[in-house]
Amino acid sequence: MSPFLLTRTLPEDATDAALRADVLHGLSRRPKTLPPKWFYDARGSELFEEITRLPEYYPTRAEREILIDRAGEIAAASGARTLVELGSGSSEKTRHLLDALTDLHSYVPVDVSESALRGAAEALLTERPGLSVHALIADFTAGLSLPETPGPRLVAFLGGTLGNLLPSERSVFLKSVRELLAPGDTLLLGTDLVKDEGVLVAAYDDAAGVTAAFNRNVLSVVDRELGADFVPEDFAHVARWNPREEWIEMRLRARRSLTVKIPELDLVVPFEAGEELRTEVSAKFREDGVRGELAGAGLRLAHWWTDAEDRFALSLSTVD
Repeated sequence: MSPFLLTRTLPEDATDAALRADVLHGLSRRPKTLPPKWFYDARGSELFEEITRLPEYYPTRAEREILIDRAGEIAAASGARTLVELGSGSSEKTRHLLDALTDLHSYVPVDVSESALRGAAEALLTERPGLSVHALIADFTAGLSLPETPGPRLVAFLGGTLGNLLPSERSVFLKSVRELLAPGDTLLLGTDLVKDEGVLVAAYDDAAGVTAAFNRNVLSVVDRELGADFVPEDFAHVARWNPREEWIEMRLRARRSLTVKIPELDLVVPFEAGEELRTEVSAKFREDGVRGELAGAGLRLAHWWTDAEDRFALSLSTVD
């Protein structure tokens, strides 16, 4: 078998159709919303990489610290021969797991970006010629079928991306992951933890304004893809801690009363001065809460690792 296979489970026009649906739905309601996945065009991805290097943005460093320190324990506890990574991107952090999983046969990266999957696979196969890579172009939030690979399997969902889902969406997602797992398989989950409000807000509102540019980039995506006439500078970046929900909300606030036209959708969107468009929710977690959400999906939290400052956690769960 070839060391690299690529399977597309998304139609060629799926991304365009999803963007149209999300913009039409999100900008036709009050309060207005757009999903955070539309941040990540080429420019947005560059900006996010810059964010991960900012002094205020701790999650990437904290998660990497855990992976470096605990990869051997994760490998021993999972015994995985197949690693499945949801939202794999560049697969950069995954290398710590790949190094530790000495009996690994197959790596299954899952992402919506074909270019990201091909680039990551090329680099990995150069470094690890004995590895079998079967990449999936797929939206893992919309149901997923995995290729036949040797078990046990370790499904990794890193980066705290779980927090971008609302509680009801997290429940559906975790149950869908549970359906992928057979006895002996495990789930490695990254979750950002509740902490001081000042630390949290600073991570999403850095002094250099990189996160502000990242937030406004979603408007540039809508302009380019749907012919809209957003002027990103007409919107101020807002990052706010919601203590009741225990999540950060990123918003764009209209600096003045304005109207946006989106010809591709035959849509006219009025904004009042000060009106906010929510672009991201980033939930923060506590161990008991993660344990409860996993249990609700039929999973049992077996291991819990944090960085030295208890800012971020990786948990390993088994089929209950």
